[in-house]
Amino acid sequence: MAPAGDREGYWGPPTSTLEWCEENYAVSYYIAEFWNTVSNLIFILPPIYGAIQTYKDGLEKRYLAAYLCLTAVGLGSWCFHMTLKYEMQLLDELPMIYSCCVFVYCLYECFKYKNTVNYALLFLLITYSIVVSIVYLDLKEPVFHQIMYGTLVSIIVLRSVYIVLWVYPWLRGLGYTSLTVFLMGFFLWNVDNIFCDKLRALREKMPPVVGAVTQFHAWWHILTGLGSYLHILL
Repeated sequence: MAPAGDREGYWGPPTSTLEWCEENYAVSYYIAEFWNTVSNLIFILPPIYGAIQTYKDGLEKRYLAAYLCLTAVGLGSWCFHMTLKYEMQLLDELPMIYSCCVFVYCLYECFKYKNTVNYALLFLLITYSIVVSIVYLDLKEPVFHQIMYGTLVSIIVLRSVYIVLWVYPWLRGLGYTSLTVFLMGFFLWNVDNIFCDKLRALREKMPPVVGAVTQFHAWWHILTGLGSYLHILL
């Protein structure tokens, strides 16, 4: 049974293995989770700008790949929250793994000679991506995806902290800002999951525009999208 407050919409009943706290089709008949959908613009527009600037400045292709992967995450998440279909959920979740692998590669290659390729690391990350994809498609267990994603994020954080503490200390401000913004998003993601019933009851008492501020999964998108963009700049 759909939670109270959910409505029927253009894309039909959800088939995804996850549903979030935003009421379905409460704003638009054509968008299942309106605020969770449009908040993905932070994943799409800034990285496109970054990719264009990377190309113009003649930077290495790994940075271009990082921006484009972040854009792919935003587009996949847009499709997922708009439809709540399982196929679109995969289009959201699997690019999260792939983009983090690109970030890991960039971080571990930041001291290398220009225009060289670390084939061993590349092979390891591609293998990780393939194995995670195959297992997840078989298990269909969101917790498995969250653990695999969290593992990559932990590697990224530890490597970033090492870089700003011991190698490029003048980048500490940017590094800590990126990390803080991302952790704020993660905190709100958990608040949205744990206190969903209370948040939905609170929104019923608020005007729609004011209630939108309590869509903490949308804030997760905004903060993690901004944090990820700042991390690519780092």
